[in-house]
Amino acid sequence: MKEKEKKFTKRSLPKEVRLSIKISQAKKAEEICVLDLRELTTFTDYFIIMHGNSSRQNVAIYQSLEEELRKENIKPFGVEGLENAEWILLDYGSFIVHIFSQRAREYYALEKLWADASRLDY
Repeated sequence: MKEKEKKFTKRSLPKEVRLSIKISQAKKAEEICVLDLRELTTFTDYFIIMHGNSSRQNVAIYQSLEEELRKENIKPFGVEGLENAEWILLDYGSFIVHIFSQRAREYYALEKLWADASRLDY
């Protein structure tokens, strides 16, 4: 039974993670991926990683995420990186959203850093 609980597919993702992806896609976020960190760390279950083509687009993605998730009574514990919008992080506890500029995404390479995590691409 335990193995079934840990199944990692697009359908098995929690509702709030699927909703975050849908909202990000609507704002034309690029190369969205989800990393399953449940087996690797205790501070969160999932990373949602994406990038935009400008700081303005990154802020628009952030604003849409925060507004639409708030309608579902899902509020971030913290938000960082709005000042220059190169890397905006929204911490929702069980999942963390990373909105990068393309340059910052390549530089920080979270997907490589967490290469042991199962990954879904959108």
